[in-house]
Order: sequence, then C-alpha cells, then structure tokens
Amino acid sequence: MERRPVIVAGFGFRAAAGLDALRAALATAQHGCPPVEILAVPQDKIALVQALADLLAADCVEARARGCPLTVIGVSPAALQAVQTPTRSIASIRHRATGSVAEAAALAAAGPDAVLLTSRHISPDRMATCAIARGTCRGFHA
Repeated sequence: MERRPVIVAGFGFRAAAGLDALRAALATAQHGCPPVEILAVPQDKIALVQALADLLAADCVEARARGCPLTVIGVSPAALQAVQTPTRSIASIRHRATGSVAEAAALAAAGPDAVLLTSRHISPDRMATCAIARGTCRGFHA
C-alpha cells in the first residue's frame, strides 16, 4: 500500500469536555499548520470527536477539494503508551500512562516517522488539549 503525507490532530480531554473546548484547543494548535485530515483520540472517546468532525466538515473545504475527508481514528491504549511525548503531564501519566494524550494520539495516528508540528495546546476552560503531527500513513493500525 502506498504511503502519503498526513496531518493529524490528536486530542486528550476530560469526560465533561464539550465541543467548544475541543474546537478551541484545535484552533489554537492548528494555527500556522497545514490543514488537518485526521482527528485522533483514545478509542473510548471517539463519539465526541466524531461530532467535532461533523461540525468541522463544512470548514474543511481545502482538504475536501484535495479528496481528503476529515477522518476520526481511535487510538488503542497500547499505542498511546508506546509513544514518547515531549510533554510530561502528571494527570496524563496517571490516567493514560503517557505524558500527553493529545501528543501521543497525534503521533501514533500519523505513523512511525511522525513528528510533532505543535505540542499540546490547552483549551481556555482547561478541559481539552490538542497537538498536531505530520507523518505518512499506510493505513492505521494503532
């Protein structure tokens, strides 16, 4: 299968986070980055991020024009834990065994050669984080 470059937004968020928190974290993290094609999140939190993807679909004209619809990927606990992140959040380590859920999700989904374009950004209400990574994917197996 052919590899292609991808831009991934990874999210970490509390159970009480809303769409506004996710949107705010994404907007801050994405500033100055290429358009995001994939939203990555821990597997158990796909529903809220899918709702965000649906809301953002109208805003992603450039990605759709290239034939790259916004996709949501659930990242397994093992894949999150396998990624070394520059951020070392005590809460993330305690709850997910990774330094930053957002950074780990973005890097895991972007593939083995992924690099962070932005480390995690925190929403104003501190309920969500988002990080952006660039990599190449042959599909997703995290």
